[in-house]
Amino acid sequence: MHKDQFKMSILILLLGGFIVKILGFLVKIIYTRIIGVEGVSLYTIVTPTYSLLITLATFALPISISKLISEKHYNTKKIIFSTTFLMILLNFLFTAIIIFLAPWISHSLLKNEESYYLLIAMAFTLPFISITSILKGYFLGKMNVVPNTISNIFEQIVRIIFLLFILPIIVKKSLLLGVISLILLNIISEITSIIVFSFYLPKNKIIHKDELIPNKNILRNILDTSIPSVSSRFIGNIGFFLEPIILTHFLLLSGYSNEYILREYAAYNAYALGLLTLPSFFIAAICQILVPEISKYNASKNKKMVRRRLNQALFYSFLIGLTSSLIILAFRNQILFALYKTTLGSDYIFILAPFFVLFYLEAPLISTLQAIGNAKASMKITFYGEIVKLGTLIILSLCKIGLFSLVIAEIVNIFFVVILDFKNLKNFI
Repeated sequence: MHKDQFKMSILILLLGGFIVKILGFLVKIIYTRIIGVEGVSLYTIVTPTYSLLITLATFALPISISKLISEKHYNTKKIIFSTTFLMILLNFLFTAIIIFLAPWISHSLLKNEESYYLLIAMAFTLPFISITSILKGYFLGKMNVVPNTISNIFEQIVRIIFLLFILPIIVKKSLLLGVISLILLNIISEITSIIVFSFYLPKNKIIHKDELIPNKNILRNILDTSIPSVSSRFIGNIGFFLEPIILTHFLLLSGYSNEYILREYAAYNAYALGLLTLPSFFIAAICQILVPEISKYNASKNKKMVRRRLNQALFYSFLIGLTSSLIILAFRNQILFALYKTTLGSDYIFILAPFFVLFYLEAPLISTLQAIGNAKASMKITFYGEIVKLGTLIILSLCKIGLFSLVIAEIVNIFFVVILDFKNLKNFI
């Protein structure tokens, strides 16, 4: 991909990402207003578990597929069918596990009986999310960013239609059913994406019998990238999963009420982080095109181009992160009230925003480590980062500073991970 093509692909993803993010924000505004603080609190407490499940079910296969297709060592159809075989096994396994463990997770870990029904709903969405992830990986490997952009836009449009016309009717009958339908909405949105992708798939392609059989070498190559990558995400999601559990336990020990913890954690997670991670879709878009691009140059041992693409990605990420952080910091109360009719989370934004510029550099650094075949380093850094974060959280939660214990732990984690990522990349490129 030439420099101009690389920039054009990023531009398409950024413009598409901007539209999707605006639509996504509308989605968030609509559902938070419809289900209210109680519904948001219930939805927020199961979000870490959902993120963990999606990570396990998709197994970082989009990264592996795009990397393998861009390197052009194997037949594309064999890559897709081998990946699909692996995905079916993973989905069957993790759907069964979550259904079996749902009573224990809801009762013993989340300490919320209603969350059981949300966990069951989540399990049924996983196969649809997995199918979409394979298709996304295929098109990124082919350096065709248009299908992903169009599918994301249509996904959000479908969500908005559902939220405006159907969710209010469900919530009137039961708030719990409303939150469950919010999760099951992912099935409808993912089916929409699959339909959009089908229009861009090659037509009249002949599929031979041997292409349907899983290829051992392809599976080995996929797993070589996926296992370290998913381990890194798994560790991150385990940390995210343990976060509300540890926070609740130690804040209760410090004398805080369960109502306070639920309300403030929702304010931090749904409102404060929701605003601060606003550019994350743009950064993810940059990384989507970065992985196959760097993989290609790394395969041809062109380190000069690897460094150039990394520097470009870091520059774009820093620019987006700095601009958005400054705007959010300056107008946090106005933005929060305009979007959510509340200023809850404003104090957390004030502390976090200056440090979040570094957070936006994490994704391109990690993506580059994965693209050059050093996902294991990324996994180790994520593991150490989560230990540092959770350790800091435990200590500070006993200092009677409320949710600020989590805010400070997040800042410590950001500094730790970014510094180690930079250090590791210097050794390899």
